[in-house]
Amino acid sequence: MLGTGVSGVEFELSSIDDAVAAMRRGEIVIVVDAPTRENEGDLVMAAECATPETINFMATHGRGLICVPMLRERLEALRIPKMVADGTDPRETAFHVGVDHRGGTTTGISASDRATTIRALASGDASPGDFSQPGHVFPLCYQEGGVLRRAGHTEAGIDLAVLADRGAAAVICEVIGEDGEMARLPALLELAREHGLLVVSIADLIAYRRSRERLVVRMSEARLPLASAEFRAITYRDTVEGHDHLVLQLGDVAGGGDVLVRMHSECLTGDVFGSERCDCGRQLQLALDTIAAEGRGVVVYLRGHEGRGIGLVDKIHAYQLQDGGLDTVQANLHLGLPIDRRDYGVGMQVLRDLGIERVRLLTNNPAKRAGLEGYGLVVVDRVPLVSTPTSASVEYLRTKREKLGHII
Repeated sequence: MLGTGVSGVEFELSSIDDAVAAMRRGEIVIVVDAPTRENEGDLVMAAECATPETINFMATHGRGLICVPMLRERLEALRIPKMVADGTDPRETAFHVGVDHRGGTTTGISASDRATTIRALASGDASPGDFSQPGHVFPLCYQEGGVLRRAGHTEAGIDLAVLADRGAAAVICEVIGEDGEMARLPALLELAREHGLLVVSIADLIAYRRSRERLVVRMSEARLPLASAEFRAITYRDTVEGHDHLVLQLGDVAGGGDVLVRMHSECLTGDVFGSERCDCGRQLQLALDTIAAEGRGVVVYLRGHEGRGIGLVDKIHAYQLQDGGLDTVQANLHLGLPIDRRDYGVGMQVLRDLGIERVRLLTNNPAKRAGLEGYGLVVVDRVPLVSTPTSASVEYLRTKREKLGHII
């Protein structure tokens, strides 16, 4: 399987299914995160399978800190407190106080001692009195929801262990190169080839979970008369993020034919106040009018997508930078934020619940089509939404076309 980095260079990746099978066998896999995040790889395995040999391998070839991701309730049951009350780590890595197992260990730092401690942490039979604090094995607290809430190695480790039926605890170790710096993808792939390890990405794990787990619940519905037609309003709640999304449905869309679909990202300034800095409100209205003219289709209004996913506060910060001469892409990067962090997995699940399998996608953005097709949706056509630029939006639209690939 091939993946593509931000530079467009293809690299070798294994499937999540293969990684799960390897974890089930007690093997180590390499998990890489996004180049826009930590841009590093960790050695990962199920904690219950830890042996002196695997811990020595991590210490020798990983060279980073060996940690044990665990569930919050298990850490609380073992009375292992947070390392600090109010952490300031920008990546929100949730370190807890290091521990050693009291039985069968000496200094606690040897590979055999750490393997003993790790297996005890993974055991459901352990009690608080079995561990001394501080010690040489560092538990990390898993964020509920896993990689769907936080795209970190802590969450990836437990998600993979659970998928492998190996319990809800993992062992992770960052890979550091022989020069003492973090190993990047080429070095990680070489390490994998040398030792016969699989390499998977957190991005693929996120897509894997989103495609297999039900993450939305239909909450309520009622008729909603609009100027263009009387739509059916249906609400869905995202069980991971907690956002409430809205569907505007016209006609019978389940199980037959190609359905007009607008996957619309929330934009308070454009959709509600009619801001002329963007074309979001005009695209939304054009989509409703196009669906009304055809008599059949849906608009999926996705909450939590404000400012291409950066949120309202940072969006307004970005506006301030744009007033100083930056374009929308430059402003996001200046704030240390991704150009576009939106994910359409929830929208895909909404369409599945509505019984829609084939769509004619109302969009000017080819990346949105690719994002939906990545979740297995059949996009049979892209239907453009052509609006008239204003003096305030012309630079915004030019950036969309020249830097983001929109067809305008």
